[in-house]
Amino acid sequence: MTLSHSLRSQYRNDKAALLANLASSGASTRGVNAALLSLAQLADKALVQLWQNAGFTDDFALLAVGGFGRCELFPHSDVDVLLLLPNDQSPDLDADLKARIEGFIGSCWDAGLEIGSSVRSVDDCIAEAAKDVTVQTALLEARLITGSKPLFDCFQKAFFSAMDAHAFFVAKTLEMEQRHTKFEDTPYSLEPNCKESPGGLRDLQTILWVAKAAGFGSSWSALAKAGLATPFEVKQLKRNEALLRLIRARLHLLSERREDRLVFDLQNSVALSFGYQPPDTRTDQRGFVRPSEKLMRHYYWAAKAVTQLNQILLLNIEERLSPLSHTTRPLRPLNEDFLDKAGMIEVVSDDLYRRKPHAILQTFLVYQTYYGLKGLSARTLRALYNARDLMDSGFRHDPVNRATFRQIMMFQGGLTHAMRLMNQTSVLGRYLWAFRRIVGQMQHDLFHVYTVDQHILMVLRNVRRFFIAEHAHEYPFCSQLASGWDKPWILHVAALFHDIAKGRGGDHSVLGAMEVRRFCSLHDIAKEDADLIEFLVREHLTMSRIAQKSDLGDHDVIASFAKHVGSERALTALYLFTVADIRGTSPKVWNAWKGKLLEDLYRATSRALGGHAPDVHAEVQERQRDALIELALLSQPFESHKALWATLDVGYFMRHDAVEIAWHARMLSRHLGRQQPIVRARPSPVGEGLQVLVYTPDQADLFARICGFFDRRSFSILDARIHTTQNGYALDTFQVVATYEPDHYRELVNMIESELAHVIATAAPLPAPARGRVSRRVKSFPITPRVSLRPDEKAQRWLLNISASDRAGLLYSVALVLARHKVDLNLAKINTLGERVEDTFLIQGAALQHNRDQIEIETELLNALA
Repeated sequence: MTLSHSLRSQYRNDKAALLANLASSGASTRGVNAALLSLAQLADKALVQLWQNAGFTDDFALLAVGGFGRCELFPHSDVDVLLLLPNDQSPDLDADLKARIEGFIGSCWDAGLEIGSSVRSVDDCIAEAAKDVTVQTALLEARLITGSKPLFDCFQKAFFSAMDAHAFFVAKTLEMEQRHTKFEDTPYSLEPNCKESPGGLRDLQTILWVAKAAGFGSSWSALAKAGLATPFEVKQLKRNEALLRLIRARLHLLSERREDRLVFDLQNSVALSFGYQPPDTRTDQRGFVRPSEKLMRHYYWAAKAVTQLNQILLLNIEERLSPLSHTTRPLRPLNEDFLDKAGMIEVVSDDLYRRKPHAILQTFLVYQTYYGLKGLSARTLRALYNARDLMDSGFRHDPVNRATFRQIMMFQGGLTHAMRLMNQTSVLGRYLWAFRRIVGQMQHDLFHVYTVDQHILMVLRNVRRFFIAEHAHEYPFCSQLASGWDKPWILHVAALFHDIAKGRGGDHSVLGAMEVRRFCSLHDIAKEDADLIEFLVREHLTMSRIAQKSDLGDHDVIASFAKHVGSERALTALYLFTVADIRGTSPKVWNAWKGKLLEDLYRATSRALGGHAPDVHAEVQERQRDALIELALLSQPFESHKALWATLDVGYFMRHDAVEIAWHARMLSRHLGRQQPIVRARPSPVGEGLQVLVYTPDQADLFARICGFFDRRSFSILDARIHTTQNGYALDTFQVVATYEPDHYRELVNMIESELAHVIATAAPLPAPARGRVSRRVKSFPITPRVSLRPDEKAQRWLLNISASDRAGLLYSVALVLARHKVDLNLAKINTLGERVEDTFLIQGAALQHNRDQIEIETELLNALA
C-alpha cells in the first residue's frame, strides 16, 4: 500500500472523529474554534508527510494560505496551499521539479485532501499580489507548514514591504460594499449566507485583514491592545464569531458538502443539531414556533451585532490610516452635545450618553434635522453600542424621551433613514420593547421575503415615498391623495405597529391595535388621531382582502365596506397604507392588476361615502354612455353595438368598465351568433400582461378547457370574469401574465388567438393536470390546503375560497373538479401571494344544493390542492 493510500485511511478516520465531536456539541460554541484548529492541524500533519515523501529539498517551502492559513479549516473547505520557490527556480524550466510538484499535488488528492494549490516564487507572489487584491488577501494570512523558514521569512519581508495599507483598506472596503450589494445590503435575508452576507464571517475577516495589513495585529485581543476595540467589543466579537463558525460547520456536516447558505432545506436540521425543539402546543398557547425560527432569530441577532461592530472598527482603522483627512477638517458644532465631523455625527465626549441618557434619542432627531449628514461616526457608534444597558424601563417611561420620540415620528424629513439607523444600532427595539420582540423574526407565509422588522421598515419607506415629490411618478394616484393629507405621521405610526404583534399567537392585527393604542396614550396623541391609527393597524388587511376576494360590481359589497370604513379620511388613509403594505412584502407580490382592484374599490367606496346613493340603472347608463364615446372615437359604425348589448344583463355592465365594454362591442359586433369560438387578446389596459376575450357557445367544461390551455402555455391567470349572455353564449374576460416576455407582444397575441380558439373548437377530452414542481420554500414550509364553500350574502350563489401552496397546474386542477360536477363559474378572483394562492370563485349549480354533493366537491378539491 502506498503512503498516500495508507495516509488517506488514517486521515479519514481522524477527521471523522473530529467531525463527530463537532456534530455532538449541541448549541455550545466553546469548542468550535478548537475543532477548526484541530482540523487544520490534522491537514498540516498529512501535508508534512506527503511533502517529505515527495523529496523536496530544503530550498522550498510549503505555506498555508487563506482560511487554512488562519489555522481554521471547516469540514468541507478547500485546503489552500502555496508551494513557494526561490526566485531562481521554476517548474517551467526544470522538468524534474515539475514532475515532483505534480506528484505531490496528486498524492494530496489521493490522501483525501481537497487541495487548492498554487506554485510561485517570491517575486511572483509580490507581482501577483500587486495586481489582484484577492491574491494579496490570501498571501496576507500565509503561514509556514514545512520547508525552508529562511525562504518564508524572505517572502514575508518582501510582502509586507510592498504592502500599501491604505490602498489595501480601500480595496477591501469597496469589495465588501459590492458583496453587501449582492446580498441586498441586509443581514436579514431569509436564506442568508453565513460567510458572505452582511454580518457574516467575511465581515469579521475583513476587519482582521485590514488591521493586519496596517500592522495593528491579527487577533481581536491585538486590536484591543492597539486601542481599536474595547474589551467589551472584543468579547462580543468572539462570541458572535464562534456562533457563526458553528453554524457554518454544521451546514457543512449536514449537507456533506461546502454549503455556506442557510437554505430552507437545511435550517430545521441545523436548528435540531443545536438542540432547538418545538414547544408543546398543548401547554404553550402563544403559537407554534419552529426550531428553524429559533435558530434564525439567534443568527440575525449575531449578524446584526457583527454589522455594528464591523462599522465601528473599520471607521476606527480608517481614522488611524488617514489621520490628516479626519483632523484637518474643522468640527462644526451642531448643538451642545453633537458635532459634524466630515458629515458624520460626533458626540462631544465618549461619556455623553452616560451623563445625559436623553441624548440617545436626540442623536436621531439631530440626524433628521440637519440636511447633509451621512451617518454616525465611529465614536458615536461605539458610545451608543456601550450605552445599550441605559435603555431600560425607566428610559422608556421618561417623559423627555417620549417627547423626543414623538418629534422623530412627526418630523417631515429623514424618517426612513433615522428609523433604519435606530434599528441597526438597537435603539429602536430597546425604546419600543414590543418592536424588539420582532427583530429578526422570520415569516413563513410564503410571500413575505423579509423578516418582520425589515418588512415594517420597508412599509414605512413606502408610505414616506408617497409624500416625496421626487417619487410621484411611481404611484401617481397615491401621491395625488398624499398631497392633500395633513398628517403623514399618522401613517408612519401605523406602519411601525401594523405587524408588531406577529408571532404571539392570536390575531396580530387586534393585538397590534392594542399596542398602538397604548403607545398613543403614553405619547399624548390626540384621541381623534389615535382612533385613526388604531383603525389602520386593526384593519390593515381588510381592504386588500375585499379588493381581491369580493365582487366589486356588487353594490352591497361596496356599501358594507363603506359603512365599515366610516369616513373618506379613513378610506384614504387605509388605501395609502394598503398599497404600501402589499408593496413591502415582496417584489413579486405587487402587480398592476392588484393596484387596479384597490383603486376601483377606493373610487367606488369614495362615491358611496360621498352620499351618492347606489342607483344601478343610472350607473349602467353612465357606463354605456362612456362606452359609446369610446366606440365613436374608434370610428365604429353607428349602433353596431346594439345587437350585442341586447343579449347582456345588468351584471355584465356592473362588472366591466366603459373601456372594456367598448372593446368587447368592437371585437364582437360582427360575430354574433357565430358557432366558431372568437378569441381576441390585447396588452392589458392596466399595463401588465394581456387581456383575453373569449366568446363562444357555452359549454360545461369551458373554464377548465381555457385554464388548461393557459397552464400548458405557462401563463398565470390573475383574474377571470365569466358571463353568460341571454342567447346562451359565454363572454369571458381573462387577465393573464406570461412567465416569459417575447420580443414582440404581437406574436404572443396571435398565438393565443389562434391556438385557444382551436382548443375550444375541437372539444377534445380534457387532459389530466400536470403535477408541477414546487419550490424549495414550499417544500420546507408547506401550508395546509383549505377549502371553504358557503352561500353568498343573497343566498343565490356560492362563494368558494381555496388556500394552498402555489404550483403549476393548480388552477386547472380546481377547474376540472368544478367541471366534473357541472358547476358554473360566474367570477374568479385569482390571488397569488408569493408562493401561496388564495383564490375566490363565485359559483352556482344544481350539485351545490345537496349536502352530500357539496362534501364530495370539497373533498375532491382538497385532494387536488394537496
